[in-house]
Amino acid sequence: MSNSPRPVGFTAPHYAASQVGQNVLQHGGTAIEAMVAAAASISVVYPHMNSLGGDGFWLISEPGKAPVAIDASGTACAKADLAYYAQHSAIPSRGPKAALTMAGAVAGWQKALEVSHTWQSGIPLSELLAPAIGQAQWGIEVTQSLQDASEKTFDDLSTIPHFEQFLIKGKSLQKGKILKLPAIAKTLTTLAENGLNDFYNGEIAQALAEDLQAAGSPITLEDIKAYEAKMVTPLSVNTSVGKLYNLPAPTQGIASLLILALFDKVQHLATNEAEFVHLLVECTKQAFIKRNQYVADQSRLSIELQSLLSVESIDAMLTNISLEQALPWPHQAKPGDTIWMGACDSEGRMVSYIQSIYWEFGSGVVSPQTGIVWNNRGTSFSLQAGHQQQLAPGMKPFHTLNPAFAELKDGRRLSYGTMGGEGQPQTQAALFARYIYQQKSLPESIRLGRWLLGRTWGDESHNLKIERDLAEDIQHDLASKGHDIALVDSCNELMGHAGAVVMRADDTVSAATDPRSDGNAFAAHTFK
Repeated sequence: MSNSPRPVGFTAPHYAASQVGQNVLQHGGTAIEAMVAAAASISVVYPHMNSLGGDGFWLISEPGKAPVAIDASGTACAKADLAYYAQHSAIPSRGPKAALTMAGAVAGWQKALEVSHTWQSGIPLSELLAPAIGQAQWGIEVTQSLQDASEKTFDDLSTIPHFEQFLIKGKSLQKGKILKLPAIAKTLTTLAENGLNDFYNGEIAQALAEDLQAAGSPITLEDIKAYEAKMVTPLSVNTSVGKLYNLPAPTQGIASLLILALFDKVQHLATNEAEFVHLLVECTKQAFIKRNQYVADQSRLSIELQSLLSVESIDAMLTNISLEQALPWPHQAKPGDTIWMGACDSEGRMVSYIQSIYWEFGSGVVSPQTGIVWNNRGTSFSLQAGHQQQLAPGMKPFHTLNPAFAELKDGRRLSYGTMGGEGQPQTQAALFARYIYQQKSLPESIRLGRWLLGRTWGDESHNLKIERDLAEDIQHDLASKGHDIALVDSCNELMGHAGAVVMRADDTVSAATDPRSDGNAFAAHTFK
């Protein structure tokens, strides 16, 4: 063991989770161990964004090796078919029938820790989960983000049985108040004592099955026992600046890679900020057209998604991009509430991780024995027979989730991502393009005004939403190219909670988080 200081870094959209992850790193833990500890923590401190009842996706990089990925997203349960929803025109977005896909996040933690244990002897699970247990027991301070989500969902969710654990005296949460989650503390304690597999094959699995059945969800104990997270091969694309990685189907990782692969070919045409944003938006349109055409459960793919990243495919899409004119854009957006976190440990191993329950507080269905709120990712399925996203047992719905990673030709390795549903690929592209092509600092690349193409929560417009501070400089020029523009407030949570961790060739580490979130980022040295 060396006594020389080694750099580590961690970023998360909530300061408490970021502190938990950084603490693990500074005590010699791996990037994966730090991420598991922070993932447990953020499921407590940001309960509107994610939960043990949600999904997860991992991108894991060791220096000198190709990154590996874990798909810890849930499959539709055995009863979830068109006949079960025959009385519905669409899958309900809230309530027990919205709770129809398995929760994969905890299985993903377990699968990732198996990788970590091949690197070095592991920190006991009880130590990794202890901070989250303490936070749930002693209570968390309600942030503005949590208050906003609580107020927004109150009418829909406050009457669902057992949801009162996310209320205070029956009322929506208010910033600065303390929210205690004793049932979740008990569940995390059980996992610490019995192991993460207990979630699928032990006391917790039994409790979840009983509670979900009592609520009216189609999920059974057999569905819970059958679930497993899977190692998958990331998609990748070579660009002039380096190799980019993201997750395969059922995620929209292909869209994130396509935007940047296309932009890499046209970015030199931009002579000002308006043209820079215009070209990124036009690349986004081409990427979303392909995403909507092809992405589905792996078993339903009509092509290999990697083929969309070929030189020939990229060149064909480039012919549809004009520097002068915006492509007309009616487009259906995908909503979502999520967290992304990034880590770099003292050996240069890096993680890009995303965890979600889809909409704020997911289905709203809370297991009273465990305190776990279940995801509503299954609402992404279609009830139309023959549809690419048709609901069927064992299928995975379309996922907006996609953690990103890049290995640059100058030796930098970049773990980056964001929450924000439809905005995830767009925010990733903005962050990456500003940092790499405009050579802005990491914090500035995340802080600067952003945009969002397409519909978002409760909004029927398909326009290009731009934060006011950015719009002041580029609004007129973009409108002249044919963009339908709507202004939103600056530093708007609508634009996601972005973050990044970068390790340079000289072994220095930087980390940054989004001022639109409640997050924090740490980069420091540890002795190992």
